[in-house]
Amino acid sequence: MSTSYDVRDKAVLITGAGQGIGLALARRLHEQGACVALVDISEPGLKAAVATLGDSRVFTLTADVADRAAMAEVVARVVDHHGRLDVVVANAGVTPPPATIRTMDLADYDRVVAINQTGILNTVQPALDAVIAQRGHVVVVASCAAFSPGIGGVAYMSSKAAAEQIGRALKLELTPHGASAGVAYFGFVDTPLATATLDDDPLGRRLDELLGWPLNHRISADDAAESIARGIARRSGATIAPARWLPYSLLRGVLNAGADRLLVRDKRVHLMIRDLEARA
Repeated sequence: MSTSYDVRDKAVLITGAGQGIGLALARRLHEQGACVALVDISEPGLKAAVATLGDSRVFTLTADVADRAAMAEVVARVVDHHGRLDVVVANAGVTPPPATIRTMDLADYDRVVAINQTGILNTVQPALDAVIAQRGHVVVVASCAAFSPGIGGVAYMSSKAAAEQIGRALKLELTPHGASAGVAYFGFVDTPLATATLDDDPLGRRLDELLGWPLNHRISADDAAESIARGIARRSGATIAPARWLPYSLLRGVLNAGADRLLVRDKRVHLMIRDLEARA
């Protein structure tokens, strides 16, 4: 299988494409000649995307990735519209406000899992036959949160850890068919999701400060999109941005053991947990 992949004239389905990383990626791949199918729960977001990209080689569909039947219909419509489906990027994701396991609303947890984890399966599984037929590529957007300390963010972090495992399984399962898959990891990306979690929430800002430089350095949605696009072009099994997260990713087993020992003794962490629980 060639490790070089050109998206020109290929049909690419992107979820969460109404804003942030999804829209930035759609713009980049569209500029490279791809036919982009944009899926988002927000119809206004999709209309704004069309205003940005134009309507040539752009197909929009409003759907919730947590709705399995709706996503099966989305895939069928994309294949019918383009006559093919080459690339799928499972990008849609949400995060709730910071909370501890003790005090979180489990309905919030269920919603995050339904979108960030099960939503990936709802997106990818109905598309696999079409992708295999084209010897195409699948991208699962995980996060560096998949292997980071889970202070106040277990819903998001556990769902992204599951996303990582889905992507890793797809890498193995698609190879015998001549198709490929990759997992995209990001640190902090300057998107509305990050703003709501880390900037608009005082405790989120403290979590951001606790991680510290260089790991709390943010990249733009365009930077994240470039990383994914480059990974598609190379059929990369994994991409990570910013690159400063790479050593942590490679050494996570050792570093996390040490980080856990430090964090359980850190008085700032103790105070933050108490404040999170007091707020609830």
